[in-house]
Amino acid sequence: MLLALDKSLKDLSVIVRYEKRLEIAKPKLEEFFEWCGSLTEHGKLGTAITYALNQKDSTMNFLSDSRLLLSNNIAEHGIKSLVVGRKNWLFFQSFDGAHAVASILGLLETAKINGLHSRKYLDYLLTHLPNRQNTPLEAYLSWSPKVQLESR
Repeated sequence: MLLALDKSLKDLSVIVRYEKRLEIAKPKLEEFFEWCGSLTEHGKLGTAITYALNQKDSTMNFLSDSRLLLSNNIAEHGIKSLVVGRKNWLFFQSFDGAHAVASILGLLETAKINGLHSRKYLDYLLTHLPNRQNTPLEAYLSWSPKVQLESR
């Protein structure tokens, strides 16, 4: 229910979303945690209830800033390629090789999050970075306006 509510509010302004969350979601969350606190279950259900109660502060925190997401699906999706390749990376010949791959994957994931085409962004970096003279590195980050223009 909360995920559906949050999805329905995604196109609203930050202020309106904040007010709607307080109006609709806060009472539901308070009711849920009060209900959890009234139970004295044991076994797996008791473990689940204890887990929910231990996450109360973190869950309620999403009400304090309407830019926060209730779900971590975006982060999970972002690290999926790392998890899939984890077994393959056990056999790197050196720490430097593993570090290089981690750096490149970090760049690619950041590019994706910022709406860039990964290949175009890498091409841009490999073309422009070797020729940079006094340009600060910040100019080559994926959210830089010039990079955004040339790597979409």
